[in-house]
This record gives sequence, C-alpha cells and structure tokens, in this order.
Amino acid sequence: MMSGRIKPVTTVAIIFFLVSAVAPLLVSSWATLFALILAKGIVVLGIILLLQAGQVSFGHAMFFATGAYTAAFWGKYVGGGDIVLFIALGGITSAVFGLIVGLFVVRYREIFFGMLNLAFSMVLWSLLEKMFHYTNGADGIRVPRPALLGLSFTPEIFQYVILYVSLLIAVVAFYGVQRYLDSPLGHMLRAIKANETRLEYLGTSARRVLLIGYVISAFLGGIGGTLVAIVQQIATPEFGFWTKSGEFVFIAILGGSTHAFGAFAGAAMFECVRFYAAAHLADTWQLILGVVLIVIILYAPNGLIGLRQRYGQAKQGGH
Repeated sequence: MMSGRIKPVTTVAIIFFLVSAVAPLLVSSWATLFALILAKGIVVLGIILLLQAGQVSFGHAMFFATGAYTAAFWGKYVGGGDIVLFIALGGITSAVFGLIVGLFVVRYREIFFGMLNLAFSMVLWSLLEKMFHYTNGADGIRVPRPALLGLSFTPEIFQYVILYVSLLIAVVAFYGVQRYLDSPLGHMLRAIKANETRLEYLGTSARRVLLIGYVISAFLGGIGGTLVAIVQQIATPEFGFWTKSGEFVFIAILGGSTHAFGAFAGAAMFECVRFYAAAHLADTWQLILGVVLIVIILYAPNGLIGLRQRYGQAKQGGH
C-alpha cells in the first residue's frame, strides 16, 4: 500500500517548480534562464529513463535537434505558427524518428548501444551542416516568435509566456515519468539492467520494453528541443552535435538518476553555473563545470538527488 506521506525529493521538486514560477517575476532576466532549465530538464528526463535500463545514449541530441528543426522548418516554409502546434509537431516527429532509430539500437546493450546512438546523431548533424540550401548550414534557421492559441505577444511578455508553457510541460512530464518508473512497465525497464535474461524467461520482450522507453525518451527530447529553439529563436546544427548529447548525460549524472527530479536538479545546477561563470569568467566556465562534476562524483556518486536522499536517511536514523 502506498503511503500518503510525500517523499522528501518530491517536496524539493514542488518547491523548485514554485520558485521557477515566482522568481522570474522578481528578476526579469531569470525568465529565459528558468525556461532553458525547464526545457533541458525535460530532455534529461528521457536520459534518466534509459539509465534505468542501464543504457546511456551518447546521441540523444538528434531528437533535441529534430524537435528544434521541426519548429524552424515550419516557420521557414509554412510561416507563422503556434506554440502548441510547434511543441506537438516537435514531439511527434521526434517520437517517430525515435521509433525508427530504436528498432535498430534496442538490439544492442551498453557501449554498443551508446555508440550506435552517437553514429545516428552524427549522421543527422552532418545532414544539417551540409544541406545548406534547406538548413542554412552552420548559420541555422531562425525560429519566428509563435503565437499562443492565436494570441501574439511583445518580446517582454513572450519570455514569460514561454516560461510558463515550459513550466506546465515540465510538471506534467516530471509527474508522468515518475509514475511510469513506479509502474509495472517501469519495473520491467529496470529489470533489463538487473537481469535481462530472467525478464525474457518470464515471457516479456526486453527489446519491446526498451523500445517503449526509447520512444518516450525521444518524444521528451523533441519537446525540449522545440522549447529551446523557441526560447533562443534559432535552430542550428550544434543542437545535434555530440557535445550536446554529452551535455545531457552530464546533467543526468549531476542531478542523479534515482528520481525523475534529478533531471531538473542537474539542469538547474548546470545552467546556473554556466550563466554566472560565463558572465564573470567567460573563458573558464567549462573548467568550473568540470570541477563541479568531479566533486559530485567523489562525494555524491548518486548526484544531487542522492545527497538529499542520504541526508533524509541520516536524519531518520538519528531519531
């Protein structure tokens, strides 16, 4: 029977989402920062899903780029657009792409899984770079500021509109992923890491379970990519480069994969360090992030979420 008591990590997640809603009203420059944190957190939720199965994708930026370019192509070739339409198209296109790629990659495990994802991602990046007539190459495609349900906004108001749209999607995605992980399907996904052979003996196809998780992960990546493209008003091939995939894995490790909120905890730490370090130490922000990751690995191998969980257990043990 489930306890009615709210878990400490869930409490922290609720506080984080409330801060995301209120803080930008006090400091307007934080609106874009929090929108990026939420959007990237949505992408990293997909990475955390795959980590439950013991698989690391080094090419997940391909779905991030797919979502971004879906919005960009619509703006360039169709014109206009709505936030809801962009997000729906970005998510669905990425999910379909994820299904196609997933049919190949779910046959493999561990380093082969990661490298095959990387290979697909670099193929997409090369196409975005070389097909200049359609993609503008390295310059990317500008994403026009979309309306919301037919309503247009000034740039000052729009930054809050996209923030709260991102917040709404982030809350729904966070809740949905955590419920998924706690469901029988989520337990089967974890079983791939624990004992895949036993899962097969029980009559469950490990490939099918992993494929479902992979498509959901791609869907989340596409939504996150669409949101970032709307916030930054541009989509470039860099969105699909291997360093972007590494960034998402970095964030997942930083936040921790034992709970869905790890995606947002890691994204918040990553973006805040980059935002302020780039402003004051422009040439060394990567060094600072590297030091932060080393400290996390040494003292909190389960990420920031692991710190909170360990503190909660120690507090309970003291009573």
